[in-house]
Amino acid sequence: MSEPFVNKVAESGLITLDLEKWAPRGESAVFDLKDYLFMGMILKEKDFREALKATDWTVYQDKNVAVTCSADAIIPVWAYMLAAAYLQPYAKEIVMGDEKELHRTLFLKNLAGIDINEYADKRVVIKGCGETPVADYVYMEITKLLRPVVKSIMYGEPCSTVPVFKRAAG
Repeated sequence: MSEPFVNKVAESGLITLDLEKWAPRGESAVFDLKDYLFMGMILKEKDFREALKATDWTVYQDKNVAVTCSADAIIPVWAYMLAAAYLQPYAKEIVMGDEKELHRTLFLKNLAGIDINEYADKRVVIKGCGETPVADYVYMEITKLLRPVVKSIMYGEPCSTVPVFKRAAG
C-alpha cells in the first residue's frame, strides 16, 4: 500500500508574494518639453505659456505621464511646474523623468500601499520569475518593507528558495 501524497509546500505555511501584482497598470505617455523649445534649445516664457494653453491636454486623460526634456537644454524649474499644473486635471499620475523613471516611481508607490501587517510573523517567499520582468530595485524595496514584520523572507519558488532573512528566535 502506498503512502498518500503530501504536498509539503502547501503545508509549510509559506506565503508566496508575486511582485507582478504591484506592477504599474494603465497607459503611459511622455510629455517632452523639447517640443516647446525655440530652435530646440531655448525656452521662451511667453511662447511656452501660449503653446501650453493651445495644447490638447485631453490626450493625457487617465494616463501616467512622464514629464521630461530630451533636448540638451537648460530648463527652468517653473517650466516643469507649469506642465504639471496643466496635466494634473487629466493625468492619472505625473512624474518628472523619462518612462523608466515613471515606471520606477509607480512601482514603488504601489509597493508602499501594501499592508505589511498582513505578513506579520509569516514566512514569505518573494516569487523570483514570472510573465512580467521585475526590476532588481523592486526586490530590494519589498525586502525593506517586509523585514521589520515577517518571520522570514526567501527568494525563488516555494519548492526551491534562497533564504534572505530570518528573524532570530527569542
